[in-house]
Amino acid sequence: MKVVVIHGPNLQLLGRREPEVYGRATLADIDSALQGLASELDVTLESFQSNSEGEILDYLATSADAIDGIVVNAAALTHTSVALRDGLVATGRPFVEVHLSNTAAREAFRTESVLSAVARGVVFGFGVDSYLLGLRGLVSALRFEAED
Repeated sequence: MKVVVIHGPNLQLLGRREPEVYGRATLADIDSALQGLASELDVTLESFQSNSEGEILDYLATSADAIDGIVVNAAALTHTSVALRDGLVATGRPFVEVHLSNTAAREAFRTESVLSAVARGVVFGFGVDSYLLGLRGLVSALRFEAED
C-alpha cells in the first residue's frame, strides 16, 4: 500500500511560524513521525510540499495511478481552492484532510473547507497527531475496503 502526504503553502515554515498556533514541530519532524508510523503499518509513504497550487495539482495528477490514498494538509488552499478539490477527486483515491490547529475555533474565514465534503475523513486540532491519526484512519479504511 502506498500513501502520499501533501503539505500545502507555508508548511515549510513550521516550527518557527506562529508556534502558539501550529506548535514547534518542523515539517521534517512531522515527516519523520509519519515515516515511523508508516513503517509500523507496513505502508510506503511519500511526502510532498509546495507553496504552489499548480505544483500540487501536477504532483497529484502524475502520482494518482501509483498510490492508494492521500493525507493532505492543504493549509490556506483548504478554504479557497476548488481546483485542489477537483484535483483530489480526480485522482479517484480517498483522502483525509488534516490540520494542526483547530480550524473551527479560529478566524471565520478558516472555518470553511472546500475539501471536507469530498474527503474520506477530517482530523484537526491535535498538532502533529492530526497527521498520524489521519494516516492511521486512512490505512484502516483502505484495508477494510480491500477486504470487501
